[in-house]
Amino acid sequence: MSSDRWTRGEMVNAKQAQANKEDAKAWTLLENTLQASLQEQRRTRRWGIFFKSLTFLYLFVAIMLFSPLGNMDAASTSTGPHTAVIEVRGLIADQQEASADNLITSLRRAFDDENTRGIVMRINSPGGSPVQSGYIYDEIRRLRKEHPDTPVYAVITDLGASGAYYIAAAADEIYADRSSLVGSIGVTAAGFGFVGTLDKLGIERRTYTSGEHKAFLDPFQPERQDERQFWENVLENTHQQFIDRVKEGRGDRLADNEDLFTGLIWNGEQALELGLVDGLGSTSMVARDVIGVENTTDFTYRESPFERFTRQLGTSVGNTLAVHLGLSGPVIR
Repeated sequence: MSSDRWTRGEMVNAKQAQANKEDAKAWTLLENTLQASLQEQRRTRRWGIFFKSLTFLYLFVAIMLFSPLGNMDAASTSTGPHTAVIEVRGLIADQQEASADNLITSLRRAFDDENTRGIVMRINSPGGSPVQSGYIYDEIRRLRKEHPDTPVYAVITDLGASGAYYIAAAADEIYADRSSLVGSIGVTAAGFGFVGTLDKLGIERRTYTSGEHKAFLDPFQPERQDERQFWENVLENTHQQFIDRVKEGRGDRLADNEDLFTGLIWNGEQALELGLVDGLGSTSMVARDVIGVENTTDFTYRESPFERFTRQLGTSVGNTLAVHLGLSGPVIR
């Protein structure tokens, strides 16, 4: 009887041991399956990274090989006597297409080319930074002294306002279309005030500074009259600098009109009467009839798509926020 019970116990133990072995095999199989799956995922991820990197490298090489490079020497493509054309498009600001660095580079190359018989700045711009505009104005005046036989003309297409007109004033003569918009000789600096909004939302603004007026442009703080007056004086002084440059460049060609420097803008025909432009015409007309060389060569400095992409990726959002929140400097408009 005892022997039968022992035999049954052994049988139970044997069955339990067998079950444990099967469970261990199942867990081992599951573990191996999971491990293999993880390894496969790692391999897939590594190959994914590899192919993505390869694609990026391919696109980078393609851009560098087939896109016009920003530092390509435009003068090397010129053939015989020509009128050099330089585009002034869009916002005049640092890190933009119409920055002082880009336009001055273009101007120097055009002046240095022995086949250049005259230079046309073809302008379509609402203006921008007074600093950038001032750099370009001064450089045009300097280069004209170094190259007295190479005239510079400005041709305004759709728009030549504010900082764009600041630049145009350095040219020997300015031309526009009858419907072009010309002028807007003034300075602006805009922003927003969010003090009331914070009060309604129950938000407390905390600003720590080490100067009484350090945060005077903060849109989240109440405006003080003395700081407002100070800022208006800064803008007025910048406006006077603008006026002085226009008078220096245009001289007695300017009409005696009290509205000339108030920020108003006129069409081409009105601008001609006011002495803001010297004639009505296009780039081809100026090249053919004024300079006397119809053949034109584009000397505009242009960034490659890759350069433009990497620059805009890092700066466009920040610049836009700075302008709309009033955290940037004054703008000639």
